[in-house]
Amino acid sequence: MHASVVTLFPELFEPFLSATVFGRAVQKGLLRIDVTNLRDFGEGRHRVVDDRPFGGGPGMVLLAEPVVRAVEAARAAHGPAVRTIFLSPQGRRFDQSVAAELAAAPDGFLLLCGRYEGIDERALEVLAPEEISLGDFVLSGGEAAALAVLDATARLVPGVLGDARSAPEDSFSNPDGVLDHPHYTRPAAWRELPVPEILLSGNHAAIAAWRRAIALERTRSRRPDLLPPASEEA
Repeated sequence: MHASVVTLFPELFEPFLSATVFGRAVQKGLLRIDVTNLRDFGEGRHRVVDDRPFGGGPGMVLLAEPVVRAVEAARAAHGPAVRTIFLSPQGRRFDQSVAAELAAAPDGFLLLCGRYEGIDERALEVLAPEEISLGDFVLSGGEAAALAVLDATARLVPGVLGDARSAPEDSFSNPDGVLDHPHYTRPAAWRELPVPEILLSGNHAAIAAWRRAIALERTRSRRPDLLPPASEEA
């Protein structure tokens, strides 16, 4: 998977790219994540990337020219079909299906992180990016959202997770598209709370049936919107 990020704060991505399973996946060549510093494309000796908004109002707005040049430079490392994504509260809601799309994108994808009051609208008109939102809330910048998108997509790439069975059994990715079942580990009894006996039985068919039933029950009570009408009535 090849992903690029355009941001004013590339240092925020360094721990992610060097830590845990994702750092190992980058070292193995399973993931390639390029980070472009928007400041490198700033204007003048001081590399200015923002200015006050026309019409007045609080805050600053990212200039169109540095944003467009930075994105165009980042796109050049991809194939012609690279997907350019602006992380915006106005965008399509990000979910597991979008993560799967991006993980399988043949020419990879690029994440553009906004800052301050936003980006000069003319840059977006020129770049024509897709827009993706994590939900109905506002962040100080797109970096936290970009990290969430990278995490959700990278773990779907074969070989990134140690056990290939893990991702397909996760919430939203399992065959029923429901929440995950609960998990337990040692000790078998903790603070007078025992592990369900079925999990200690060694009967794998019965364990699988129990896990599916619990997952459906949990989804019905916590996220009924994930179930089709027939499942809600079952």
